[in-house]
Amino acid sequence: MATGTSLSAVFPLGSRLNERGVLEIGGCDAIELARTFGTPAYVVAEDDLTARARAFTGAARQLHPDMQVVYASKAFPCTAVLALFAREGLWCDAASGGELHLALAAGFAPERIVLHGNAKSEAELRMALRHRVGLIVLDNFDEIDRLSGLIAEGDGGDRGAGGQPVLVRVNPDVRGETHEKISTGQADSKFGFSMDQAGEAIERVRAAAGLSLEGLHAHIGSQLLELEPFRRACRQLAALGEFPVLDIGGGLGVSYLEGQPAPPSAEEYLTAIVAALDRPGGRLLVEPGRSLTANAGVTLYTVESVKQNVSRWVAVDGGMSDNLRPMLYGAGYEAHVADRFGGATECVLAGKHCESGDVIVRDALLDDPRPGDVIVTPATGAYGFAMANNYNGVPRPPVVFCAEGRAREVVRRESFEDLTARDQPAPVQHDAQGGG
Repeated sequence: MATGTSLSAVFPLGSRLNERGVLEIGGCDAIELARTFGTPAYVVAEDDLTARARAFTGAARQLHPDMQVVYASKAFPCTAVLALFAREGLWCDAASGGELHLALAAGFAPERIVLHGNAKSEAELRMALRHRVGLIVLDNFDEIDRLSGLIAEGDGGDRGAGGQPVLVRVNPDVRGETHEKISTGQADSKFGFSMDQAGEAIERVRAAAGLSLEGLHAHIGSQLLELEPFRRACRQLAALGEFPVLDIGGGLGVSYLEGQPAPPSAEEYLTAIVAALDRPGGRLLVEPGRSLTANAGVTLYTVESVKQNVSRWVAVDGGMSDNLRPMLYGAGYEAHVADRFGGATECVLAGKHCESGDVIVRDALLDDPRPGDVIVTPATGAYGFAMANNYNGVPRPPVVFCAEGRAREVVRRESFEDLTARDQPAPVQHDAQGGG
């Protein structure tokens, strides 16, 4: 592969192979990053995040007088990522008390936070009320009663006659073309009210003390590459009546492999939504998650061993502890030797964990991989960090931001000591005779 040229869209914007044939992310040499910060490591092009945020907010301003871009923080719930998006004027979608805590710590104004989830605890609802979040999305009848009851007990503070602003989560019975484990809008889903229940839910919220019904919320799934499912979902919401706020969720997909069909652009996606809803007034919310972060990040690994059984197995120092998506639902990724792109050696890129299914890329094409090589997998800026875990006692990787040739660690690597930091000392045991 020619050096000095830009790489495919699966890599962060501005990525290139330098004159020595080494991958550069944000102007930083990938081999040097591996030496400096160790591997595995999540490496993020900071300017890529900014550019994608501005593509969404710029298109939103052009298309509708009050369309707000709400970052679905579950995609990459890292404080530095959240803070960047807060500075760019985005709102934040939180799906738990922990994500709400992160959003507040990163600088999101409470009124620009949307709290949703299908099983919000009483503690999470109290937290949202205490911080006076902008919108709480109600998912079920139990939650309507629970939230209204908390407000009646005084947890909501004095919000005046209006009460706590809420949305009703509606399941629009729209299935997008995606993996069943990330499809959420079909008729039988754990999320939201069915279309048959939506009318009753709306009336229950209107009648509940302390709640102010602002509108409707829907989300049909993730990694969607066609626009028609979004149009159908918009039409379903519009059929339920006029509301001040409509939140049509997110789900716009990204490219994970070179040669995959390109996803719609931010402008194409938002244009389709605005046209389908056909409402010049009111507030529209959209919740891009992975489309803001996935292609902004790569993961660096070091090869530990290479062996030929039937297949050639290339084992690296990470795997299912830093990228669980291939094991959860067969997500596909590319892999390259960071200083020798364009290989033709068929390999199975495997992780280090004690599971036969710990395979990052089943059919990788690498250039004669050897122990010590640095391997890069692109498009890992969504759901890698979010799903990272300590299986086999492996510490979680750092997050490194790169821009204009400078790198900074925004999340440090976990240590072995971190693995025991939450342990409580065992109490001293005494026998019945009072001995120690």
